[in-house]
Amino acid sequence: MSESFDQRLTRPEGAFTRFQVTAGVAAIRRTPVPDAEMLTQALGGDTVRVFREEGEFGLVQMERDGYIGWALMESLSAPALATTHRISALRTYVFSEPSIKSAPRYMLCQGAQIVAEGEEGRFLRAARAGYVVREHCAGPGEYEDRPEQVAQRYLHTPYLWGGKESLGLDCSGLVQMAFAACGVSLPRDTDMQFALAGDPLPDWQAPGTLRAGDLIFWKGHVGIMTDSETLIHANAHHMAVAVEPLEGAIRRIAALYDQPIGARRIDMAGSRHQTPEWLVQALGDEA
Repeated sequence: MSESFDQRLTRPEGAFTRFQVTAGVAAIRRTPVPDAEMLTQALGGDTVRVFREEGEFGLVQMERDGYIGWALMESLSAPALATTHRISALRTYVFSEPSIKSAPRYMLCQGAQIVAEGEEGRFLRAARAGYVVREHCAGPGEYEDRPEQVAQRYLHTPYLWGGKESLGLDCSGLVQMAFAACGVSLPRDTDMQFALAGDPLPDWQAPGTLRAGDLIFWKGHVGIMTDSETLIHANAHHMAVAVEPLEGAIRRIAALYDQPIGARRIDMAGSRHQTPEWLVQALGDEA
């Protein structure tokens, strides 16, 4: 792995205990204080490894992507249970009873996971959670085929540094979650994705080369092509997920990030359901 992002994926020393996120989302922060920078998020159902605790926080490594940071222990529970379903709707409520009239406990966003213990009517009964509408869930092996179409569901979602939920996310968070819905594991940050996601397109600027699903990278930014000419990306200019012509985006972004540094294409069939080597290295022998 490149030294440029090694620290973000370097497993802490010592033993760990596996926990599971039992809140709608858990912020993963740079330091163990409530207002520290949010590096990323763990969604409901994600599993993490807790290496040590400091006050209200635990030093965790996310098993989804190997990322390291500090999470509030109150958002985690043990033991970690094997998940059965993934939230496929943009967002959905967890209800206290199998009724849409019952009190909602919290919200789960696309990509979160649940442990279904049974069905009651149109609801799945989720362990340590409540009741989730079955139509908002994808079962084992049910994945999307078009990451660019998944990304478009997040259109107008507010930009949030470190976010990757439907209430707020950043550029690489959008990319990671769009491909996760298709069963493809990608690293968390833009530079990691540029180094490790798919294959480079050296002639990407040639007419007719780009296609839907290709990734365009700047230094510190990434977007997904929705077709050969149009980009969707979470960005701080619009402060939201936006769609715009790639040519116009390149002109505008050049003032901040210079010209694009490249493009990459991911082999969906070859990448789906695979544990990539970078994640095996990050998690170690227990991956």
